[in-house]
Amino acid sequence: MATNSKVLRRTKIKSRVRGKIFGTPDTPRLAVFRSNKQIYAQIIDDVNGVTLAAAGSVKIKEAQSVNKVDQAGMVGKAIAEVAKGKDIENVVFDRSGYLYHGRIKSLADAAREAGLKF
Repeated sequence: MATNSKVLRRTKIKSRVRGKIFGTPDTPRLAVFRSNKQIYAQIIDDVNGVTLAAAGSVKIKEAQSVNKVDQAGMVGKAIAEVAKGKDIENVVFDRSGYLYHGRIKSLADAAREAGLKF
């Protein structure tokens, strides 16, 4: 029951946040998904329904040998580099109902340091 209510809570928060956040071609949405083992980030244009860039801890070989918070930092840096390659500077951060703490915060801070503006 506890797991079910945790998932339900996150789903409610996610729908509330997504009602306010919308990615445009000028400022796309940086969406984060966190599983128990991995973390993923996508830059999405909601107007056209297109994923412009993506990065995940699965594709980064160095990320497999460090802890999860450091993995998230590597993913944040990687998504910022991919975004810079596609001339994307400004994004809207969508934490997908997760608390802004730990891995989510690490990913956001690394993306900011690598040049993305939230």
